[in-house]
Amino acid sequence: MPAEIRKTLLHVEETLIEGGKAAPVPLKMIAAVAVIKNPWAGQGFVEDLRPAILDCAPGLGALLTEMILKAAGGGEHVEGYGKSAIVGTDGEVEHASALIHTLRFGNHYREAVGARSYLAFCNTRGPANAPLLIPLMDKNDAGRRSHYLTIQLSVADAPAADEIVIALGASIGGRPHHRIGDRYQDLKELGHDVENPAAV
Repeated sequence: MPAEIRKTLLHVEETLIEGGKAAPVPLKMIAAVAVIKNPWAGQGFVEDLRPAILDCAPGLGALLTEMILKAAGGGEHVEGYGKSAIVGTDGEVEHASALIHTLRFGNHYREAVGARSYLAFCNTRGPANAPLLIPLMDKNDAGRRSHYLTIQLSVADAPAADEIVIALGASIGGRPHHRIGDRYQDLKELGHDVENPAAV
C-alpha cells in the first residue's frame, strides 16, 4: 500500500545578507518534507524491503518533487538539490535509506529539474525534533563548490519512534560571496586530468 503520510511541511529560507554584506542575488533554499508511518514498523527484522519500497517510494518522490517545483516556480530555477531521511528510534537506518536510495524516488526529482548529477544525501536515525540535514550540490556539476550547501531544520513532533521523515531540498543560487574556487582548479594545480575529474 502507498505511504501513510501523517503530515507534510514546506520550508523556505532566503539569505539576504551573509558575512555582514548584502548578497548580490539572495540565496533561496527550499525543503519539502513528508512524515510517514514506517512501513516496516512492528515487523521485527524484515529481510526483503523491496515490496514496501515499490509501494511507497514512487508516490513520495512525486509528491515532494511537486512541492519543490511549486515553491521554486518551476524545475528550471532549481540549481542545487539533495535528499534526506530520518528514521524514528524503533526503525533501522536501512529503512530510511530504502525509501530515498532508489531511482523510483529520486528520478522524479532528477528528471523534473533536468539534472545530471547524483542527488546528495543524508540518512540518520533520531527522535522527534532531530535535526534534518539536507546536503545540496549543483544539479549538473558535482565540482561546483558554490552550491555545496546544507538545509537544516527539524519537525517538532517527528519522527515518532515508528515514523520516517523523508525530504527533498533545493537551492536557487549558490552561497553568497562564494570565493573558494571549484574542484577543477585544485585538480589542475595538483596536476590531475581536469577533463576526467571522476577518475581522481
